[in-house]
Amino acid sequence: MNQKIMKILMISPTQRGIGGIAQHVQGLSKFLQHNGHSVEIVSSENTFTIPVRGLKNPSFMVSAFLKTKFKKNNNIVHAHNLPSAFPMKNAAGKKVLTIHGIYSEQVDMLHGKTTGKLSASYEKDALSWADAITVISIEAYDYYTKLGFVVKHIPNAIDISSLSSQSDKRYEKQIIFAGRLSKEKGILNLLEMAKRMPKEMHLLILGSGPEENAVREVTKMHSNVHYLGYQPKEKTITLLKGSDVLVQPSLTEGVSSTILEAMACKTPIVATKIGGTKEILEHDKTAILVDESSSHMLDEILKLTSDKDKATSISEEAFKEVQKYDWSRVGKLYLNLYESLLN
Repeated sequence: MNQKIMKILMISPTQRGIGGIAQHVQGLSKFLQHNGHSVEIVSSENTFTIPVRGLKNPSFMVSAFLKTKFKKNNNIVHAHNLPSAFPMKNAAGKKVLTIHGIYSEQVDMLHGKTTGKLSASYEKDALSWADAITVISIEAYDYYTKLGFVVKHIPNAIDISSLSSQSDKRYEKQIIFAGRLSKEKGILNLLEMAKRMPKEMHLLILGSGPEENAVREVTKMHSNVHYLGYQPKEKTITLLKGSDVLVQPSLTEGVSSTILEAMACKTPIVATKIGGTKEILEHDKTAILVDESSSHMLDEILKLTSDKDKATSISEEAFKEVQKYDWSRVGKLYLNLYESLLN
């Protein structure tokens, strides 16, 4: 590919951790730099924010807005999710806005309908500030297209070759959840399921978030539920490789990096049939997809852990499918988009 060298300013609420946006920003930045482009990231990790629920994103929007005002000579300004759109508007360069999910619906679920309505209004303004809009799921593509915006679908991705080959298996029957401990990720349903798990089955919970106290309370009462807190990516991958099942109980989801990593690790998946999850996984072929019922989820996990042939079959099929979601392929789609804007 004969691209010219580009200067790219990336704006994201976060760039570290196991969350989907952080991993997306890490993976895309690494791909762009590997291809010779210059990438600078403005995120909450290097910009002033107020670390209080409800204030972190607004404070990031304002401080990043002021910071990006002085970032000159960018070819591309690539913002991730709606909190990054306001500082994107202020920056010099062609503007790309990537939406990870359906933002106003997520806010509605987390903060109530009044805040959701305000977010929906801001969402429409923010989308109009971009020269190009991308989404990581077909569900989001349909949603924003119906609002009248021109949207490009570029899926989430992972760097398969970088994943650790080590495995960390701590229990004979080990299942794992890795993600944000928040209502929209289905953590409360997961905890209800955990209370009914057989004693010989052990659940590892990785991550942090507003429902951490609820997780800790369950671990006090159930010795087979283990909260490991936030873990670095390499450690998360080794635990994922050592687990019999990844459980993904999300109530809303784009295209989950954790699901893609489980596919690449050949770890069987039981996940709720929602959003981008049902776009990348096929029930009974590459995963077991369930409704939001915690009892249904547990039933399917029990079946899968007792049927090794089934578990092997779906994990092998998932490994074949995940190859199309590697950054070596998906990164080129972003490069093509950047070049089309500059040309």
